Amino acid sequence: MLTIFFAVLIWSGINPYNYPTWAAEVVPGIIALLLFGLTYKKLRFTDFAYYVIFVHCLILFIGGHYTYAKVPLFDALGEWMGSGRNSYDKVGHLFQGFTPVLVAREFLIRKGILRDGVWNSLFAISFAMAFSAIYELIEWFAAIITKTGAEDFLGTQGYEWDTQADMLWALIGGMLMLSVFRRIHNRAISKMY
Repeated sequence: MLTIFFAVLIWSGINPYNYPTWAAEVVPGIIALLLFGLTYKKLRFTDFAYYVIFVHCLILFIGGHYTYAKVPLFDALGEWMGSGRNSYDKVGHLFQGFTPVLVAREFLIRKGILRDGVWNSLFAISFAMAFSAIYELIEWFAAIITKTGAEDFLGTQGYEWDTQADMLWALIGGMLMLSVFRRIHNRAISKMY
């Protein structure tokens, strides 16, 4: 996974749409590598969690290369579906809910803070939504500070409700994790003990 991680990261940095947007989009993936790499021996997560984090990083790197509003496959899908909108950013926000829910619930279970159940799920969803809200605030502050390139980083494509839609997709991602992948995740956690 590390080989693919670095190969896609390097590819994404070769002639991206613009370098400031590229840097802003790939930094979270690099931070994730550092965070989970540095804690690997102390708190090793499940392989399932690492695969999801890895896919999330690839989504970030692809979005950084093209910007989220200009990923070619999603331009074609937008035309085919008649929306005229590139919805690649919604994939990113879906994972922005899915991944934090996965990491939060695993951390809570493995550390014995909250067993799998309603309270664990509620906390994990709340964590993911807080994470998503903080990311939206960072996007907003970056747009205010930089002024130029804000549209590329925000990826709103003229949609006035983009921030709210992003939060909704994060919620959908978190709920998808809990409703569809919970058992798979629980089996992966049980193999760790």
